[in-house]
Amino acid sequence: MAPTHVLRCCQRGLAWIPVIFIALVVCWSYYAYVVELCIFTIPSIGEQVVYMIFFHLSFIMFVWSYWKTIFTMPANPSKEFCLPKAEKERYEKEERPESQQEILWRAATSLPLYTRTGAGAIRYCDRCQVIKPDRCHHCSACDMCVLKMDHHCPWVNNCVGFSNYKFFILFLAYSLVYCLFIAATVLQYFIKFWTLCRRKAAENCPKNELPDTHTHAKFHVLFLFFVAAMFCISILSLFSYHLWLVGKNRSTIEAFRAPVFRTGSDKNGFSLGFRKNIAQVFGDQKKYWLLPVFTSQGDGFTFPTRLVSADPEQATVNLQPESSKSVAEVTVSPLSESQNRLLSSEQHANNVGDPVADDHLKPAESETITISMESES
Repeated sequence: MAPTHVLRCCQRGLAWIPVIFIALVVCWSYYAYVVELCIFTIPSIGEQVVYMIFFHLSFIMFVWSYWKTIFTMPANPSKEFCLPKAEKERYEKEERPESQQEILWRAATSLPLYTRTGAGAIRYCDRCQVIKPDRCHHCSACDMCVLKMDHHCPWVNNCVGFSNYKFFILFLAYSLVYCLFIAATVLQYFIKFWTLCRRKAAENCPKNELPDTHTHAKFHVLFLFFVAAMFCISILSLFSYHLWLVGKNRSTIEAFRAPVFRTGSDKNGFSLGFRKNIAQVFGDQKKYWLLPVFTSQGDGFTFPTRLVSADPEQATVNLQPESSKSVAEVTVSPLSESQNRLLSSEQHANNVGDPVADDHLKPAESETITISMESES
């Protein structure tokens, strides 16, 4: 037990190395830009002031969003997704997968679940011992189930999911702005120093042609441009990819493995249209979009889909396992306010013409919905 505990502590400590590296690079870039470039190199005071103002604005937003991405804890499934104690004991004692699935089917009747495994079974995490909500996955690095998990990012030493995905997007955006601003404003001095260094090397002249302050700033200015340009290229590709994911309302996991619904797998199952997809991550109020404050829609447990649309006033949920071909009607508690907003009737316009779904989904005035789910054979 002790060696395992020590090993885990070492792994947690080593996981902070990428974050420390980024922090050191950012601190050095601040010194190189403010001190070596603005104070020692740029001769014009007006130019210094303008550069310093825009630099600090981008720097503050970058650090703020990076901090929020790192220290926002991933959201986990609530207690309602845990099996009751008696059912949990029965599940652990059962050796047949069919019997285990029957227990999960009964426990899932009162839960808003629309996705399943590839075999049509209830998604259950044996490690966390919870029924996985839609878009929830287990992160082996964090050793927990994360709501709407996107990926585990070593550069923030955190799992990117429902609770901090907006912060992660803003972190990429502001880091790109930060690097682009540095590269653009340093470029003319980079060319000046680079040309001078090549001319001096060609002439083999030991005499300094610039003041001592400029000579001292040469290394920082030259290296600052290279670092900023390198990060610009890497961040731009990642940022563009995640903007595409936001527009499609997909996570990185869903982009590689399409979610499975009752009607089968569908990579666009959670897509509601470009505007609504953006609102899912950034919220309804555009004035908060550029601020690293949480404004994402929903509660992380339920998500509107273009395949399933539920009446917020629903009173019952019908479960129809294939093995018994019987319908068990179970009364469920009213949806929460966030669920009502997510599963509102406005999503009916996004439904797909599915003949199977049309047979089971009632008009808006109906008090019940029917979800046909297949048990594992």
